[in-house]
Amino acid sequence: MQYVRLGGTGLAVSRICLGMMTYGTPQWRPWVLDEAASRPVVKHAADLGINFFDTADMYSAGQSEVLTGRFVREFCRREEVVIASKVYYPVDMAAEPARRPNMDGLSRKRILHAVDASLQRLGTDYIDLYQIHRLDPATPMEETMEALHDVVKAGKVRYLGASSMYAWQFAKMQQIARERGFTRFVSMQNHYNLAYREEEREMIPLCRDQGVALIPWSPLARGFLAGNRRQGDKDAGETSRAKTDDIAQNYYYRDSDFKVVHALSAMAAARGVSNATLAYAWLLHKGVTAPIIGASKIPQLDQAAAAVDLRLTDEDVRTLEAPYEPHPILGHT
Repeated sequence: MQYVRLGGTGLAVSRICLGMMTYGTPQWRPWVLDEAASRPVVKHAADLGINFFDTADMYSAGQSEVLTGRFVREFCRREEVVIASKVYYPVDMAAEPARRPNMDGLSRKRILHAVDASLQRLGTDYIDLYQIHRLDPATPMEETMEALHDVVKAGKVRYLGASSMYAWQFAKMQQIARERGFTRFVSMQNHYNLAYREEEREMIPLCRDQGVALIPWSPLARGFLAGNRRQGDKDAGETSRAKTDDIAQNYYYRDSDFKVVHALSAMAAARGVSNATLAYAWLLHKGVTAPIIGASKIPQLDQAAAAVDLRLTDEDVRTLEAPYEPHPILGHT
């Protein structure tokens, strides 16, 4: 495994980050693995040298954080591992939980409560990378940035990160932190893959200019790029997630998206690699620090690890990108 610095920090992270949303309880989502099924997959990730694990308080209503902390203690040395978690959404087992006061968002009250709850579930004294899962339009940015700064100064968090929003919003939050002496974000977990490249317009150039790490979510477009979905039939698929993930079905099933998959599949077959390996390699070629992968099977981890050493030419990249057609903005609050 190769390791790089997280943006402009001294923090070393593996080129592959394991997304822990896949592990928790199937009571939350039918494709989520329980503890027994998760353990060998996460152990294999640690054996491969992956030291970067990304979870969130909302995943499996907190059970993902419980398993993340448990597996880190079992398979890793805490001082070598980077645990990332997130705050914004309500922590609830329901797919669409009822809105209750102060149970979501990025208010000072919510952040200070949420970080303590996450630490308890993780069973650790600190979170390496604490990220806002989305932007909260109902809370002043100044309030959010000061609360995040305070949890860093309290020793509960080492670094701060953000997730999908407009570039002007991210720049504004960074400027508030800069002007007031607050801790700034060091990473952006945005929506970016071969089937969704709108982030190349503003957010990615901004992050590159400012030395902010890119750790995109959904690098396989929620499995769509794996090539196991059927055009014209949203209920078809080879996996439980393919059949039940309505978000993927709403995001990626356009004719032009299938053209992207066809180009990816053709090149993957010619190179003798999986669609996943090639899709991850494309992201790494584009300057991504570490794509966040969701693996439910051990071979999927091996496919991701193989991407680290797979080299692409400029012509390869042009071929993969040629079928793309612009999307509406997807993934923001």
